[in-house]
Amino acid sequence: MREPTFLILTALAAGPRHGYGVIKDVAELSDGRTSLLAGTLYTALDRLTAEGLVELDREERVGGRLRRYYRLTAAGHAALSERAEQLRRAAHVARARLRANPVPGMP
Repeated sequence: MREPTFLILTALAAGPRHGYGVIKDVAELSDGRTSLLAGTLYTALDRLTAEGLVELDREERVGGRLRRYYRLTAAGHAALSERAEQLRRAAHVARARLRANPVPGMP
């Protein structure tokens, strides 16, 4: 799973979000490293919907524009949970190796 997908699923794990809400959450979650354009986000949401990881929650009109809210599916929850566990294990190994081989002068 690529990082933008991980971040989109993580944003949706907090509950249904519309596109702009997902874009804001992804920027926050990544400390500004990942900024999604609307076209990129909706292409990803279409793909994730086709894969069964997210689904349309609802639509509403705001200021004459249609706002779509997406939510995580059970399969999306499972995929995100699995990836989060993989990252946790990898981070654990990285920390252990760093502790085992410290660089002189580094804390």
